[in-house]
Amino acid sequence: MGKILEVNDINVYYNQIHAIRDVSLEVNEGEIVALIGANGAGKSTTLRTISGLLRSKTGSIIFDGEDISKVDAYKLVSRGLSQVPEGRRIFLQMTVQENLDMGAFTRKDGIKESMRAVFEQFPRLKERRNQVAGTLSGGEQQMLAMGRAIMSRPKLLMLDEPSMGLSPILVQQVFDIIKLLHESGTTILLVEQNAEMALEIADRAYVLESGSIKLSGTGAELAASEEIKKAYLGG
Repeated sequence: MGKILEVNDINVYYNQIHAIRDVSLEVNEGEIVALIGANGAGKSTTLRTISGLLRSKTGSIIFDGEDISKVDAYKLVSRGLSQVPEGRRIFLQMTVQENLDMGAFTRKDGIKESMRAVFEQFPRLKERRNQVAGTLSGGEQQMLAMGRAIMSRPKLLMLDEPSMGLSPILVQQVFDIIKLLHESGTTILLVEQNAEMALEIADRAYVLESGSIKLSGTGAELAASEEIKKAYLGG
């Protein structure tokens, strides 16, 4: 099981604000790796830097054996890196089908097979394939955002706060879907404020505080940590 992603010593600034400090992490093929932390800890900034939307002043980002630190974001999708952004960012005026078609814009073949697989994993989307995306519920929109990302057939799927703003029942559904995607062979980097559920499904995890990695370990190790229980799990 080789490394699909290796982030080495990145530092990111918003003007004078030092948002990410010497962050290093790695994701192996076939893993779910969680990045947890409080709101404002730098989790989304880390994902945006990996996906090329922000630039690090230092270090390197190695994806599938290549340094992508300077590669434009739009080029990374065709290389197999896909992100479901915070807030979903679906095309609200387009239908479910059209949104999914947009997810496959970098591909030339196998699109029908991928569409079939998405509809198998998200039967609700198949039922609503001709419905305008803006009329979907929050949970359905999250399913659509995840389905659209899967259409690019990613080597690594990055999920940014997929449970945000959802009811407890829908949160459980989203995490069940993440587990199904993992079981089907998708490698996942998961950013989540819901630390308890993230650690429950993660092979490994990192804890981000004030822009720095403070702890790392297996999901089970961190879930059992007294420090993590007090800070994030209400223990």
